[in-house]
Amino acid sequence: MNQPASPLLRELARALHDVIRVKHYSPRTERVYLGWIERYILFHRGRHPRDMGAAQVETFLTHLVVNENAAAATQNQAFFALLFLYRHILERDLGPVDPIRSQRPARLPVVLTKEETHRLIELLTGTHKLAAQLLYGSGLRLSECLTLRVKDLDFARLQITVHDGKGMKDRLTLLPRAIIPALQEHLCRVKQIHLDDLRRGYGKVTLPFALEHKYLSAGREWAWQYIFPAPALTPDPRTNLLRRSHLDPRALQQAVKRAAHRAGIEKRVTCHTFRHSFATHLLQNGYDIHAVQSLLGHKSVRTTMIYTHVLKRGPLAVRSPLD
Repeated sequence: MNQPASPLLRELARALHDVIRVKHYSPRTERVYLGWIERYILFHRGRHPRDMGAAQVETFLTHLVVNENAAAATQNQAFFALLFLYRHILERDLGPVDPIRSQRPARLPVVLTKEETHRLIELLTGTHKLAAQLLYGSGLRLSECLTLRVKDLDFARLQITVHDGKGMKDRLTLLPRAIIPALQEHLCRVKQIHLDDLRRGYGKVTLPFALEHKYLSAGREWAWQYIFPAPALTPDPRTNLLRRSHLDPRALQQAVKRAAHRAGIEKRVTCHTFRHSFATHLLQNGYDIHAVQSLLGHKSVRTTMIYTHVLKRGPLAVRSPLD
């Protein structure tokens, strides 16, 4: 992560880094929160957050909507970042904040037809194709897919354990039978890479939370290795030791974008589109919405219900008796 320019931002960045690590939030959350804290301070011309409070936060959040046309999700993200700053770094109660709320309507998710999905996947190759098949066949988020470890796969039960998904929750989802041969062949190649790393004195992967200190040798075990490892060893930002991280999400995102263009799909396709398509196609196939909710890891069924709007089949995907 690039160091902020001003002494104030460097001070807050260090404090944020320490608290994020204690609370086991992801490095991505740290980057996003730091970005919002920086924007908040710059908006108020460099004032220290401890000299400001609810009124200044409210003004900033209102500015995002009125002057930058921010969506509700963007405004909420900024609010949670600043709430984290005041509550956990400055240790102050922010009090009530009531900015002007975004009126931009929530957009329906982009969903591919089954034919479009298979056509797009067939235009991908190698690791990118296998990852896309898991995104679609298991309903995974991009980060969940790329941080899967060998131990998370259960070939006998045809299931995947997703650890620390959104909201720090674990869940089970499907392991598509159709990709098992390709996945096992892929794992053989990944294991050889791991063995080569071990012979060179490396091969220790980063473990979640405090497990690295509790189980000193676990990071070198095959079960803990990433299913989609990075092509090269890189310095771990936490320890500066050379380790093999997981595949860069940008590489897969760009491959999917190129494949969608080649497939002639006139939709805004991203890696997350596979997850939307997974949910929609399951509902089209008649599966219960609560089962789909569980596979997706949604806290509320109301979140899953957005896919019934995509289907245009009414609430809970129920058809009218007249139809």
